[in-house]
Amino acid sequence: MNLGKRDFDKEAATWDTPPRVKLAEDVAKSILCHIPLKPDMDILDFGCGTGLVSLALCPKVRSVTGVDSSKGMLNIFQEKVSRGNIPGIKIFHLDLDKGGSLPGLYNVIVTNMTMHHIKDVKSFLNKLTGAILPGGYLVVADLDLDGGLFHSNHDGVYHHGFERANLRRMFLELGLDDIHDFTAAEIVKPIADGSMHNFSIFLIAGRKM
Repeated sequence: MNLGKRDFDKEAATWDTPPRVKLAEDVAKSILCHIPLKPDMDILDFGCGTGLVSLALCPKVRSVTGVDSSKGMLNIFQEKVSRGNIPGIKIFHLDLDKGGSLPGLYNVIVTNMTMHHIKDVKSFLNKLTGAILPGGYLVVADLDLDGGLFHSNHDGVYHHGFERANLRRMFLELGLDDIHDFTAAEIVKPIADGSMHNFSIFLIAGRKM
């Protein structure tokens, strides 16, 4: 999927700031609260970055496969796994725009704060849904509509947040059922004029029948 011009490889070394770590913790907590994870499940974390969500979920399931188009991000993730000798983690470099394909089938596919960097959202979600086993879940966390205020650099940002109702309709069109959305996190940060602004992060989940 097209992630635009932004160089995530260069950003990887300083990616894990306290606000990003807190956001990932909140999203992971929301997933654990709303999705019935089991020890025999396999999860795919698409756009896993440095592995913040993957590492929070892996103790609850059999395996977590983290995929990302940034080798720099994956290198940081791999360092964490190696340093902690953490089992059940698989890491893959993947660029769907360059003909890559998702490695396997999964009980749950999660993507966190990645979709606003994806130009063709419906095609992206269709590819993810195709890699979910029957009875499995698609889980997306991203920004509610933000009016373009969240990002100071709009390179590679194709959507200024999402309307939840539109995503629910899209999930239905993909054949998903039992669709629910929740507010997973809130972020307070300064915007261009220097004032502080509150942004909400939704979690939407649907089950493949």
